[in-house]
Amino acid sequence: MDIYLVDGTYELFRHYYALPSARDSDGCEVAAVRGVLASVLGMIKGGATHIAVATDHVIESFRNELWPGYKTGEGIEPDLLAQFPLLEEVLSAAGIVVWPMVEFEADDALAAAAVAAARDARVEGTRIVQLNRRTRVTLDEAGVFQKFGVSPASIPDHLALVGDAADGYPGLPGWGAKSSAAVLAKFVHLESIPPDSREWRVNAANASTLAATLFRERERALLFRTLATLRTDIALFDHADQLRWNGPTPAFTTLAARLDAARTETRPSVVRRSRTAPILRSAVRR
Repeated sequence: MDIYLVDGTYELFRHYYALPSARDSDGCEVAAVRGVLASVLGMIKGGATHIAVATDHVIESFRNELWPGYKTGEGIEPDLLAQFPLLEEVLSAAGIVVWPMVEFEADDALAAAAVAAARDARVEGTRIVQLNRRTRVTLDEAGVFQKFGVSPASIPDHLALVGDAADGYPGLPGWGAKSSAAVLAKFVHLESIPPDSREWRVNAANASTLAATLFRERERALLFRTLATLRTDIALFDHADQLRWNGPTPAFTTLAARLDAARTETRPSVVRRSRTAPILRSAVRR
């Protein structure tokens, strides 16, 4: 059994900046929604039977209460932001399971769903992987280590040290990707890093300075790790068969006609807001 979990927010951003503008009879921008819908239906045509899409129905989440600089909806093009509700409506009408997130983020839903699906007795082998549909590269545990120098378990700790500009938190001064990977590859989590750098015995430049910084800003590092840790305790479905696609609902015909009738236009140049997630955030494979 293959279960495909799609980051609808990323897909909407990607198609918004990749496609020419298209407006419906009411003048509403719909090009990105059309693009995402075509992409998801293309997956089904290609053989996907179990699929769900998570969206950031509200860009802000509980993380904004923890860190004032965390990402918000500020600066997002109004024509892009306005397509989130339509995307959710259209995908639901197409018979796709949609999780519009409010308190949590789309990333949290994907993580929680992947963990839940992996508990299904029919799922075996490499259970949770990340597939980039553009490059056709599948990222498993070994791939994560090759790319980041740490195991998947250490990714939140790694981001806590180096920061994440897209999400709006800076990490700790002096801690770069190489030094963070070197230390975490040995100690895995922040709590296990000895305060005395002489005990590290790893290849990290300015180790004593890094150790002093971590000791001084330990609480901030733990906060950043909380921001970087995806929540897997969200109840989204009871069993994997609830994610099976069984065809569109009657409402889809009207919505599809609305999208098909949209007129393509030339959109003025806009500044792209970075989204670093791959197209397909998670997949559970048998």
